[in-house]
This record gives sequence, C-alpha cells and structure tokens, in this order.
Amino acid sequence: MVFSTRRVQPVRRAISVGLFMAAAGLGSLAQAQSGTPVRLLVGFPAGAGTDAIARTLGEKLKDVLGVPVVVENRAGAGGQIAATVLKSSPADGHTLFLSHDHTISILPQVVKNPGFNPATDFVPVAGFATFANVLAVSGGTPAKSLDEYVKWVRTQNGGKETIGIPAPASIPEFLVKMISDKYKIDVQPAPYRGSAPMTADMLGNQITAGIASVPDFIENHKAGKLRIVASIGSKRQAVIPNVPTFSELGFSNLDDLPYYGIFAPVGTPQPIIDKYGDALQKVLAMPDVKQKLTTMGLTVGYEPQGQFAGRVRTYTQAWEKIIQSSGFKPL
Repeated sequence: MVFSTRRVQPVRRAISVGLFMAAAGLGSLAQAQSGTPVRLLVGFPAGAGTDAIARTLGEKLKDVLGVPVVVENRAGAGGQIAATVLKSSPADGHTLFLSHDHTISILPQVVKNPGFNPATDFVPVAGFATFANVLAVSGGTPAKSLDEYVKWVRTQNGGKETIGIPAPASIPEFLVKMISDKYKIDVQPAPYRGSAPMTADMLGNQITAGIASVPDFIENHKAGKLRIVASIGSKRQAVIPNVPTFSELGFSNLDDLPYYGIFAPVGTPQPIIDKYGDALQKVLAMPDVKQKLTTMGLTVGYEPQGQFAGRVRTYTQAWEKIIQSSGFKPL
C-alpha cells in the first residue's frame, strides 16, 4: 500500500507545532521555577485592605513556590495603573495581579478608554474570596443605623451631605446614588484615591460616612472608631452578624458579592497557571491564613480557573445592567 506524502506532511507539521508549544510551556515553567522573584501587582496603596491581603498571601506563596514573591503597589485610578502594567508585562509567569471586582468587572464599563480589556488581555489564575461593600459612619456621627444616619443628614446643612468612596465611578458611587434616590436626600459621592485616605478622613471626622469593603473598615469597626451600618449580599456577613444587608433595608439587585482573585497576562503558559493555582489552593488551606483573611472580613474559598472565570462573567453582567439602568455615561 502506498501513502501520499502530501497527506503525511500536514500531520508532521501539526505534531511539530504541538511539540514546539509544549516545549515553550515547559521552558517558561522552568524559567518561573528558576528563583526569579514573582511580582504580585496591587492596584491600591500600601496600608489599604487589598494590600494587606496581598502581603498575607504573598508571604505564604513564597514558601510554597520556593521563590520570592514581591508585592508591588501600583496605586491609582481604581487599579487601572496596575492593570496596564500587567498588560504590558511578559507572559512568562513572573508577573501576577491580585485584584478585586472593581478593576476587572466595573472599571472597563465606566471608563471610555481604560487601556486594557480583561477578556482579551488577562487570564484568570484562580479566585480566593468574596466580600461585601458596606456603608460605615464616622465616630463623630451619632447614627447607629442607616435609618438614623438618613434622619441625621436631614437635619444637617439643609439635608445635604457627602459620602466617601475609594474611587470614582465605582460600585460605592452607585450605592451612594441608590441611597440618595431611595431616601430622597441629597448625598453626593466624594471620590478618594483608595480606601486608606478616605478612612483617615472618616477617623478625623472630615467626612461623616464612607462606602468601601469590609476589609477596609473591619478593624476600626471592631475598635468602635467607625460603625458599619449596612452591607450588600443576600445574607449577613459572618464577621459583622449584627449588620443588616441593604436587601433587608429595602434595596434590590444587591445580592451578588464582589470577588478577589489573581490574574496573569494573556498567553501565560497553562502549566504556569496551574502551578500558581495549586500553590494558592495550598496557601488557602493553611489554618492561620484562612483565619487571618476571615478576620479581615473575607469569605475565603478557593475557585479554580474555570469556576472563577465563570464568576467574573456573571458578576460583570449583573453590574452591567445596574450601570446601564442608572444612566451613567462612561468617563
């Protein structure tokens, strides 16, 4: 029997391409294991909640991976700066991005030209937690509940007040608008460059309230310096069981919880993605890590790449509807 070489050559080429790609992936994996430090980008300042989370995980990932993990703060624009750094980084496994929902799901919907597209520029590695955005009032405010805060606002400055938010055009900004619309009061968002300076102004009674994540407020809430009075989500957060949800208070469409996860540049070889996912899973299984993250206000739970990617898509689509119905125009 005679075989045509024309039919054999495409098969040989396909095998050659496959072997080349596999070799490239293994080469990158070997490079990632060579002791070169891993950059863990964070889009918010040192001292903020996201930074504390990154340093907690980075310290343990260093031990599991056997290479230094350096937390690199590229703060500004709600994580936009860090995201563009990730986009321009080589897909060699040396640069990762620890981010929450704002930069990945919200910012591309509220900024005309963010400089990156999560769907085409990044690849999810794994998810590790969900959390809740909450409204907190400052210690100089007598209110101990959202209703009491609203009543207090109506007696101040002709019913006008500002509520701090960590970044413009963020979920906290949309929550401020929802509060204003529901209670018919004139509260306006006051944007900051991250939650740390906003919290500092709340502690100094420069602003009467702020909206951020549980990790941003939890320690000052426990110390009695701030009071968390409402939380998003379908159920109360375990770390603040006495705080009602916005849903309990009559708000709708606020059941989807924000997420935390790790991302890599698109094109990062799958063996490297798998390696980092496995390492993160091992770190989250450590009792001291889980306890510390839970104390920060996170609901800890490892989500592998595919499951986490699904969460990101679902969450993004849910907030797309809210943002569009609000009439918000991208900046």
